[in-house]
Amino acid sequence: MAPMSILPYIHRNVYELVAYQPGKPIEETARELGMRPQDIVKLASNENALGPSPQAVKAMQDAAAQVHLYPDGASFDLRSKLAGRFGVSFEQTVVGSGSSELIELLCHTCLHPGIELVAARYSFTMYPLMCKLFNATFVEVENKADWSHDLQGILRAITPQTRLVFITNPTNPVGTMVGQAEIDAFMERVPEHVIVVFDEAYIDFAEEQPDTLRYVRAGKNVVVMRTFSKAYGLAGVRAGFAITTPEIADLLNKARSPFNVNSIAQAGALAALDDQEHIERSVQMVRAGLKQYYAAFDAWGIPYIPAHGNFLLVKVGQGKRVFQECLNRGVILRPMDGYGLTDYIRITIGTEAENTRCLTVLAEVLGKPIA
Repeated sequence: MAPMSILPYIHRNVYELVAYQPGKPIEETARELGMRPQDIVKLASNENALGPSPQAVKAMQDAAAQVHLYPDGASFDLRSKLAGRFGVSFEQTVVGSGSSELIELLCHTCLHPGIELVAARYSFTMYPLMCKLFNATFVEVENKADWSHDLQGILRAITPQTRLVFITNPTNPVGTMVGQAEIDAFMERVPEHVIVVFDEAYIDFAEEQPDTLRYVRAGKNVVVMRTFSKAYGLAGVRAGFAITTPEIADLLNKARSPFNVNSIAQAGALAALDDQEHIERSVQMVRAGLKQYYAAFDAWGIPYIPAHGNFLLVKVGQGKRVFQECLNRGVILRPMDGYGLTDYIRITIGTEAENTRCLTVLAEVLGKPIA
């Protein structure tokens, strides 16, 4: 007799969730194709192709000798450095296991049945997932014709039940950005019962960066989130941070688990903040890589969305087929079916050699001349 399923007794919103799908790992692809991992080019997960700062690596190696001890539960050194870097008080900082944990902490704090979260249709998929998990309502606002966030549309979507508004800037997966004037006009009209979250994971790559911290300093109900996973190249250790009001920071620190950022991550993030040369090299690599792709796609007549992050959304037609054929040739890209963008792929900007390999494979798959 088969054992009875436990599912009828489990929280319905959990077992009905569709789990987040990360980019395909290099090792898995290498096993499937019978290739060496070093021969695979992964341009699927918006990672930093230059890797982490050497200073961060050294700091994490040193920290590894003390992993028998619990980490500093308050992340005092890291939060103190962040406070100094951004000109806020220690009490206005929160750190998390990646900015994804900070999103979850905000949802833990604010969401319950009958409460709404508002975000753009083309923004981070974790927002609707969290709404489902906490049995709250996700209110989706269409992006504008240029694919950027429609901040006026978001304003119209806010109701007395709205508690969180997420503005992903630059936005993933499309790479667009809203500027200072739009943000200022938006913030003038946001009701006081709403927490506005600026999810700025990719802000380091943007040439013109709006000042959203001004609203935190003015005492507005604003959270500015950033991560060490992208420009800093520390995706594997999971570290992110938020700058907000002391009141909101206190709530998030109450909601987080003890020791939520491990000692190796704290050490790496602390050292990475001091290596601005590495950040500059990473940013310049991305900007050069974008020009490399723009030139090829312009020559091929393939549409793309000019990007402000370290990735590019490209309309290739039959995105899943193109993804699979590139995968078969050892280049991992990201299909966009999960967003309903079935004709698109997303390409992370890599080194010049990785970009050249990607373009060579795409030329073969799409029947285009090699760039």
